[in-house]
Amino acid sequence: MPKFIIIKDSDNCATSLEDIHEGAEIEINPSLSIKAKDEIPLGHKFALKDIKRGQHVIKYNQIIGVATVDISIGGWIHTHNIKSAYLEETIK
Repeated sequence: MPKFIIIKDSDNCATSLEDIHEGAEIEINPSLSIKAKDEIPLGHKFALKDIKRGQHVIKYNQIIGVATVDISIGGWIHTHNIKSAYLEETIK
């Protein structure tokens, strides 16, 4: 049973379906495994690839925020390292 959910190939983060411990190996697919850089609580997100400061965080093929710092692959994504993109997207 997967420990996470990814909806679209364009997503750069996944949502955990259980607590994932720092250092745990997460098999994304048969050709890609990543190591959790942090403790990732149930229902929280982690990076599927490096996300640079200022880049969009994509979940379910939707922009859910903007990285406020560089986030490494396997890193926990939460309010400490992203900000809302709501105003940015609604102003355009």
